[in-house]
Amino acid sequence: MNKALKGILIIILFIGFFEAGLLSSYTIVTSQVPDVKGLIDLQFDTIGNIFSQENFNSVVIKDPSTINVTNKEDFVSTLKEQAGVDDIDYNNLTIATYNDDDEDVIDLNITAYGYSAPTSSSVISSTPDYKIIATGTANETYDGYKVNLDSITIVSIFKIYDSDAVDVGNNQNNNTTETYSY
Repeated sequence: MNKALKGILIIILFIGFFEAGLLSSYTIVTSQVPDVKGLIDLQFDTIGNIFSQENFNSVVIKDPSTINVTNKEDFVSTLKEQAGVDDIDYNNLTIATYNDDDEDVIDLNITAYGYSAPTSSSVISSTPDYKIIATGTANETYDGYKVNLDSITIVSIFKIYDSDAVDVGNNQNNNTTETYSY
């Protein structure tokens, strides 16, 4: 017989004996007739949960670590210019990386919220108008990390609409978002 066929046959026999042992032990322990479909579904669910996307991400992909950059003002100025917004919220600026801390050059994932100046009046809003997602790189310095300003790339810009705004034509709340990808 072919070696591959022998291997498949051994695996099938192993699974068969395992299932027979499971069903017989269930009968002995519970003194009831086993629910074969329920036990097989339980096995598939358990194996599926082990290899689920949530478990895979928590084991394989680590959480990002936020970093502090030394050239934050220059970085924000470049980000504002590339995104075409009037201001960036410093309090909600997130600069994170999945790289190890011991690397000289690291990749950055940047999330920022931007404001646009009103066109008709001089009202300053505390609610951001845009969510900006960008990438870039940074070099390690003795003070921390310095962002390479030429490496900043805008991934997408989301237009955030005020959820309390009312559409006059339909008298409905406007909870939509526009996306601009680059």
